[in-house]
Amino acid sequence: MPSYKWSKLDYLQVGQYSEYYAKMEFTTYGFDVFTSEIDDHGIDFIVKVRDGLYYEIQVKAARLDRTSYVFAKKSKFSIDNSNLYMVLVLLNEDESPNIYLIPSGAWIVENDLFRNRDYIGKKSVPEWGLNISKKNLHLLEEYRLDRQIVNLQ
Repeated sequence: MPSYKWSKLDYLQVGQYSEYYAKMEFTTYGFDVFTSEIDDHGIDFIVKVRDGLYYEIQVKAARLDRTSYVFAKKSKFSIDNSNLYMVLVLLNEDESPNIYLIPSGAWIVENDLFRNRDYIGKKSVPEWGLNISKKNLHLLEEYRLDRQIVNLQ
């Protein structure tokens, strides 16, 4: 039985686990999953549904034992791409992962969860962010993988 001791994993291990977990979840829903050896376009993997229909997936992970913020650079995550999704894997100590499937268009309307940051005149590059906190968790509910997966099939 898995230990779910997320605090024992470093940043890279959390990311690697989350990406593999997401791939396996898509596989259990019957998708074909394709990965690239080089992630230079911000896409972690591609899922194929049928007849050439595919979706690009970018995976992000966060631990719920602290307030978290995850983001995707605007240069690698276009909210105009209807085939692009972010998978968010949330890890809470001693619990199995929670997984969410968020369409890129969700960032069109900014709210407490979905953030649009341009950083004009600053060093940081423009990004689309998720402000993850206990206060905002209810805003993620509609994006649970089991609720959103039907939109891809």
